Amino acid sequence: MKYWYETLAVAQRILTELLRRRRSLIFWSIFPVSVLLLNGFILAERANLSMQQAFENAAPVTLVGAALFFSCLGGSVSTVVGEREQLTLKRLFISPLSGTSYFLGIFLAHCAIGLGQTLLVYLIAAVWGARFQGSLGLGLAILLLSIAAYVGVGFVLGTQLAKRTEDVNALVAAFGVPLLILGGAFLPSSLFPESLLNLAQFNPIYHMNEALLKVSANGDDFAAIEFHFWFLALFALAMVIAGWLSYRRMLQVERQL
Repeated sequence: MKYWYETLAVAQRILTELLRRRRSLIFWSIFPVSVLLLNGFILAERANLSMQQAFENAAPVTLVGAALFFSCLGGSVSTVVGEREQLTLKRLFISPLSGTSYFLGIFLAHCAIGLGQTLLVYLIAAVWGARFQGSLGLGLAILLLSIAAYVGVGFVLGTQLAKRTEDVNALVAAFGVPLLILGGAFLPSSLFPESLLNLAQFNPIYHMNEALLKVSANGDDFAAIEFHFWFLALFALAMVIAGWLSYRRMLQVERQL
């Protein structure tokens, strides 16, 4: 129970700080909504879809390919770097708070942020008649795996490559934007040439988009997305382990400074 209470305390502190920084909260809301509207209207016009079909296809790729990327990956990088700059980690060493609880607290906070963005995106899509067609449980599993993967990558980047807050934007842009485009977040993967489709098979964002799109818009079952799901599950597990190891290494370095 000690770890549970400490994890909740860390998550609550991060979410409270976010609520106090209302400007960041507003921007994190505006971004997914604007991308959703752009994707939805473009699909309706160019793919000759009804507004309902267009937003049913736009909602899942906007969510996992754009909103969760910047909030859960970019947000976790910013959190880790900011905590180092504010010497929070130094204070952690002289407090009874365990490193495990701190790691899990950051993960839990970004899960809450990601689920909040999920509600926002689908509520806006519902205005144009969009509905979640498949299994809610399977869709939630894909979302949680996507969040875990993003946060794990965020810990790796935030602990190993980003030293200052100024590094965050450049780091996220350099690693993320090409992967987002190749993953189908801004351009449907159906438009990709064969060479890019073969390359996209190694991109976890592509599998996030394809899995949630098939479940959400097409109502497909687990058998139809099995390959995407297991690729995402293995990638998320690997990134959580890598993020934890990177975090432990960072703690050892911080203790020596």
